Amino acid sequence: MHPTAEKFKDKVSEEFDLNIDLKEFDEGTKTAEDAAEAIGCQVAQIAKSIVMKAGTELVVVITSGGNYVGEEELAEKTGISPDDVRPANPDEVKEKLGWGIGGVPPFAHETNCRTFLDSSLESFDTIWAAAGTPNAVFPITPEELTRVASPEPIDL
Repeated sequence: MHPTAEKFKDKVSEEFDLNIDLKEFDEGTKTAEDAAEAIGCQVAQIAKSIVMKAGTELVVVITSGGNYVGEEELAEKTGISPDDVRPANPDEVKEKLGWGIGGVPPFAHETNCRTFLDSSLESFDTIWAAAGTPNAVFPITPEELTRVASPEPIDL
């Protein structure tokens, strides 16, 4: 197991009392399409953690694999001007959350940040999320994700 994926698994166990079934794929799961193909699920079941900068804060939007995060929708939810909403850059993500882009999990970040959950993910029994690296994922129910991450709902 990759050391970063192992760090994520241990952190989740210690902080949230959650034992995850981490899966690693040599071919990588960097994109939602790659992850769905490797796992054998629908792209819509992939829970992408998109990190955005809203004003001075980073926010995580957990969105279905086929959806995109629009600056307008996020601006409306956060009360920030659309001009002040943008994708976070890799350095900001790594510094604040502790994970690299392509492997950002939906929770267990180095610093707390506001989190949103794409409501379309709630229609699945199981969804799949990144586990700290571009090659590691884990299954979780939307209910368990909501319990652990306490996200605000968002329609994308």
